[in-house]
Amino acid sequence: MKYAIIAAGEGSRLAEEGISVPKPLVKVAGQCLVDRLIRVFLANDAEEIVVVCNDLTPFVDEHLRMIERDGFEGKKIPLRHIVRTTPSSMHSFYEMSHFLKDSPFVLTTVDTIFREEEFSAYVKAFKASLANGSADGMMGVTDYVDDEKPLYVAPLPVPPRGEAGECQLPLIGNFLDADPDGICPYISAGIYGLTPKAIDTLNRCMAEGKSRMRNFQRGLIEDGLRLKAFPFSKVLDIDHARDVEEAEKFLKE
Repeated sequence: MKYAIIAAGEGSRLAEEGISVPKPLVKVAGQCLVDRLIRVFLANDAEEIVVVCNDLTPFVDEHLRMIERDGFEGKKIPLRHIVRTTPSSMHSFYEMSHFLKDSPFVLTTVDTIFREEEFSAYVKAFKASLANGSADGMMGVTDYVDDEKPLYVAPLPVPPRGEAGECQLPLIGNFLDADPDGICPYISAGIYGLTPKAIDTLNRCMAEGKSRMRNFQRGLIEDGLRLKAFPFSKVLDIDHARDVEEAEKFLKE
């Protein structure tokens, strides 16, 4: 399994609120955001970790170069990073997509905070779905809404049937910007487990001038990919200074 981290945002809101370090190097629970994800991914059998950062914050580039050269927590690791300044997360994903064409992968942004044991269960469920052919991808979802513009996840009405004993996760029917009728129990948690099939959809979306991850997710449904929803109890993003304290409390719960 490969893992990919989008760490190319400018973190302008954090800077405006007095946090001077680039977002990937903001510390939560004593560890930089990018280092925390690297550690968690290594614990979940990462064969390679790909990170994209921007060229506006050279400290992040230097930090990742040091890890590539010296290792992480005393061990050499399969890390590669690229430096690109991009207009959106989808463009950042596109810039590193050529490293993700030959293997299933899990993609997330650098500021995604989740419980590590839930993430391990998610990876296990994703691998199981790939092994039995019941899905082309697995998206992390949550019923905890703390997003300024949440993306609602509409499930298909009938869960898929699988092998005896397999945890039956719902297939996703659509991704919606609003849920006025209350039909969506979850929102997207920004954790994407995908196969190389998804790169074809990404390329199509880029060619059509689309520029948001939610449009890419809708494109996956349009292209007929079967996506399962894996519920996380709670997932946070670090967009504001207050979110750092909230994340600290969450990880201590």
